[in-house]
Amino acid sequence: MTWSLDFAPLLPPVLLAAAALAMVALAGLTLWHGRRGARWRAATLGLLVLAATGPEIRRESRKPLTGVAVLVTDRSSSQTLVGRDAETEAARKILAERIAALPGIELREAIFDDRDGVDSDGTRLFDTLGRALSDVPPDRVAGVVMITDGQVHDVPERAAALGFAAPLHVVLTGRPDEIDRRIEVIRAPRFGLVGKPQTVAFRIVDAGVPPTGRPVTVTVKRDGEEIRTLQAMPGRDETVEIDIPHAGDVVVELEVAALAGEITTLDNRAALTIEGIREHMRVLLVSGEPHPGERTWRDLLKSDASVDLVHFTILRPPEKQDATPITELALIAFPTRELFQEKIRDFDLIVFDRYRRKAILPSIYLDNIARWVRDGGAVLVASGPDLGGPASLYDTPLADVLPGRPAGGVFEGPFVPRVSTIGARHPVTRDLPGAASDPPTWARWFRRSGLDIPAGDDVAAVMTGADRPLLVLARKGKGRVGLMTSDQVWLWARGFEGGGPHGPLLRRLAHWLMKEPDLEEERLRLSRHGRDLVVERQTLAETTAPVEIETPTGAKRRLELATTRPGLWRATLPASEPGLWRASDGSRSALLAVGPPDPREFTDVLSTERHLAPLVATTGGSLMRLHGNDLPRLLLRDPGTAMAGSGWIGLTPSRASVLEGLDRIALFEGLLALAALLGLFAVTWWREGR
Repeated sequence: MTWSLDFAPLLPPVLLAAAALAMVALAGLTLWHGRRGARWRAATLGLLVLAATGPEIRRESRKPLTGVAVLVTDRSSSQTLVGRDAETEAARKILAERIAALPGIELREAIFDDRDGVDSDGTRLFDTLGRALSDVPPDRVAGVVMITDGQVHDVPERAAALGFAAPLHVVLTGRPDEIDRRIEVIRAPRFGLVGKPQTVAFRIVDAGVPPTGRPVTVTVKRDGEEIRTLQAMPGRDETVEIDIPHAGDVVVELEVAALAGEITTLDNRAALTIEGIREHMRVLLVSGEPHPGERTWRDLLKSDASVDLVHFTILRPPEKQDATPITELALIAFPTRELFQEKIRDFDLIVFDRYRRKAILPSIYLDNIARWVRDGGAVLVASGPDLGGPASLYDTPLADVLPGRPAGGVFEGPFVPRVSTIGARHPVTRDLPGAASDPPTWARWFRRSGLDIPAGDDVAAVMTGADRPLLVLARKGKGRVGLMTSDQVWLWARGFEGGGPHGPLLRRLAHWLMKEPDLEEERLRLSRHGRDLVVERQTLAETTAPVEIETPTGAKRRLELATTRPGLWRATLPASEPGLWRASDGSRSALLAVGPPDPREFTDVLSTERHLAPLVATTGGSLMRLHGNDLPRLLLRDPGTAMAGSGWIGLTPSRASVLEGLDRIALFEGLLALAALLGLFAVTWWREGR
């Protein structure tokens, strides 16, 4: 209970001040002239002013509030090394019991775990502390105790930034004589052109040991396969060139040989992702003759910003008899030698649109195309009735890479193209708009050539027409081939009978031929969606094997995949650790670098005092190393006194309280105040009357 004198003025402060000045002046004037009763007059005027201020005695009943002590536990990835996690948990339990046993102290525990957010990039204990004290007034904070290895990345520069005046005590895990070797990525590109080398700069750091002056071995891997080894000197900036072999994500790993006695080898490896980008995909379109569907191919390929298109239409084949001299024809001569011998490897795809065997392309050039396909090129033959005719491309050296042979002549009659059973699982034809209904909601076609295809894993008839192959895809050597046995896809493009999905179909077809990674039939892929890691298996098979997942810290788990669509299997798990994740189903593997290439959590893993010592000293706290269960006692200490000593640390009691009751006693109120004033007036009158 506390007593105090308070005022409740009856007049506004300005009027009250004016009245007080006037009464002081009047009282002073009467005293100056020495008139009888002047002192009583002054006392009366003073009492009037005092009464106008409303003086009262206040009696308050207050209940003291408990102090809040926060125990912050560091469970970051570096705290899992060399048994730190076990000793941290043991210390947390003991300190929590000792803090909770203090009278008038409320314990709050705050835990930082970077596995709850792999993008935090560092140990942020003070952010965690701020959230724990977000609803606590500064004068209730009794102190903070942190259990950490000292690798904290959000230490404020000034103690005032904490928002309270209480001690900060730090209990350090780890040993002072630890050593470690790590590899740091200094500079790496996010994107790289396919076929062009990219430079990655890195540095090897040996911490806790004197320099030896000897180089160490660094292994470079790309997409999980070792591509080279090199010698690098610790402490120096080094570079390595990485060739980008394909479009899409290219995962690069740099791994340095271990240092004898180091506390961990997790930071001996750095992983980064470079996205491969094709500068331009060059396509050569050769139209054998003008026809209604010619512009369908041209418009589709020209609309793709990533495609450079070279288009030739053969208007005057050699067998055509025309008396017009060649010198008077406004036509471009077909540069066969330049295209099919000198610059054929500059192209990613060659499309033969209704092309028949003619003297324009001698057999030697068609043989060049077949060899180019086996070396990694791609050919698409969009044919019609000429596929089985006397001028068929099958009767050329190109037959060696075609995925079938003409058979059964030409079928003429209406039919609706359909996606085959294997086509429903193939990424080129899977989920084509309108394919789900039976029959598909597409326009009819009216012509296709017969084709026999061999059985094999490298050949797939993904679409059929009138129960025969309509679109066949195949792999030949390192290259790919597509064969369409009808020339009437243009009916869909023109909107005949409502049209059909010519755009998605032809676009996917062209990009599959040019080896777009997302359109691979057999693919294991890791990706990140929010806080989850997504495992996807794309396959033409009806079943798929479980996937083994390896975390950045080396832990492994088996994951069963569930089918989401035909040919696509998926599973998710929390992306709980930054670093390189691996997935394997026994035949294929996938990699994904989660978080930054050099997580701050593993930039330096040695136990240290240097980050927290200045702040601890400013707050009057203490910093000590954890030795088994030898933990300090907890004492309550008044502010301004020592907060740490031999074997003990101090917390401050709360200076806050809550008001439970309030009583007010007015000094000039009612008949008593009126009687006092009247009495003074009477005495004044009596003194003046004598």
